[in-house]
Amino acid sequence: MSFDPGTPPPAAATDDHVLATWLAEAAGRRLLEVRREGLEGRELKDAGDRAAHELLMSLLAEHRPGDAVLSEEGKDDKARLERDRVWIVDPLDGTREFSEVPREDWAVHVALWERTADGGDLTAGAVAQPALGETFTTAAPPVVPASTAPRPRIAVSRSRPPEFVNALAVELDAELVPMGSAGVKVISVARDLTDAYVHAGGQYEWDSAAPVAVARAAGLFTSRIDGTPLEYNQDDVYLPDLIVCRPELAERILAFIKRTGVTSAG
Repeated sequence: MSFDPGTPPPAAATDDHVLATWLAEAAGRRLLEVRREGLEGRELKDAGDRAAHELLMSLLAEHRPGDAVLSEEGKDDKARLERDRVWIVDPLDGTREFSEVPREDWAVHVALWERTADGGDLTAGAVAQPALGETFTTAAPPVVPASTAPRPRIAVSRSRPPEFVNALAVELDAELVPMGSAGVKVISVARDLTDAYVHAGGQYEWDSAAPVAVARAAGLFTSRIDGTPLEYNQDDVYLPDLIVCRPELAERILAFIKRTGVTSAG
């Protein structure tokens, strides 16, 4: 069955923030359509990965034909290292959650990296949570409200929470909040569902690029677990760890990691 992504807003022709938002939402609609096709388990996971990847590649080729693309589901063309603009996409972040209908904690990530005089950085991004009916984007960054919780809340994997996070929770007198995809965890901080996401178990650039772009635009703190900047469009796309948190928690989290010697996987 063919899928019509619709027409992007006129502003998308020149505004990368608007285009990223439209792309993430179009892929999200395609994924919801795949979910309605009656597939289950591995078949549903594979169909979702494939459908969203093919759609994003097609739309980027049409609307930004001169840009390179790094996708979790595609071959890594190292020519991107010489390009000035690279889209970093995760067509379906949280494949497991996507296959467990009606779970909502999965996402589509679309980010843009651009070369600058001192290297390069993320300049636009969008994270769609299609089953939730919401998109979080640098086109209109979330306004993070004051924390509504009496204790800090830390987002963790519902299936593989890292051991050190339990100790961090004790240090901060924090509550652990299990949830699905990496993007959903990062965005949960911007949504005041949590106050921090600290990960050291192994990830890749596409897992965090779009969520980090949105988090930064919302005024949240982002870094590697050693406090150094998160860098994208690198030769090795393995980016194993990150911190995203409310700014007021950053110093305490970094101090704990330094004191306890936490290291990333790999």
